[in-house]
Amino acid sequence: MNEKENYLTIKDNGNHELTIKKSRFITTLIRTPTIEEAEKAIAAVSNKYRDATHNTFAYTIGLNDEHVKASDNGEPSGTAGVPELKALQLMKLKNVTAIVTRYFGGIKLGAGGLIRAYSNSVTKAVEAVGVVKRVQQQGVKFQVDYKKFDEIQHYLNQQKIFIDNIDYGVSVTISIYIDEGKLEELENDLTNILSGKIQFIFLPKRYNEVPVTQHNYHDQ
Repeated sequence: MNEKENYLTIKDNGNHELTIKKSRFITTLIRTPTIEEAEKAIAAVSNKYRDATHNTFAYTIGLNDEHVKASDNGEPSGTAGVPELKALQLMKLKNVTAIVTRYFGGIKLGAGGLIRAYSNSVTKAVEAVGVVKRVQQQGVKFQVDYKKFDEIQHYLNQQKIFIDNIDYGVSVTISIYIDEGKLEELENDLTNILSGKIQFIFLPKRYNEVPVTQHNYHDQ
């Protein structure tokens, strides 16, 4: 499995608010796998906060940042959208749109202050909503006898292999999702546990989400 097919993104859509020198900065984060969804999200949030002083935004679409865009929406050039985009990229997030709404509080922040405010707004919002790693995994289905089921289930749980479904019939049919590179190890381990050859039926690949802590997602 190509590791480049795995990527970090926000756990949920959400928002977070900061007050900096009496100005309100409301950050809205939305998962947007396409440009069309990003533009739709920006329009919806801008309409929701149409009385705001500024509705700035940044988005990054694609696993290699194929499509990026940033807007200062009336703030001094380079003080809002670009810092927001850099914050998303520093956290290695993909397919995310950040819209930072500002209600001016009467105290000017200066260019440096604005850059820090918009960048921090995005970073704090991401920390609030959480991060997940979307991992493309291979689906596998196999059958085991009831007398071996508990042992197999214990092994899968111990290896933190995602169990998608268990069907109790004449024998137990277990459907799992696993990184493709770990298939050979899985087959060998199950063969040893069952004292015989295991037959895999392959299911379509899909993305599964693995929670990532705030403290280590920069290292993913």
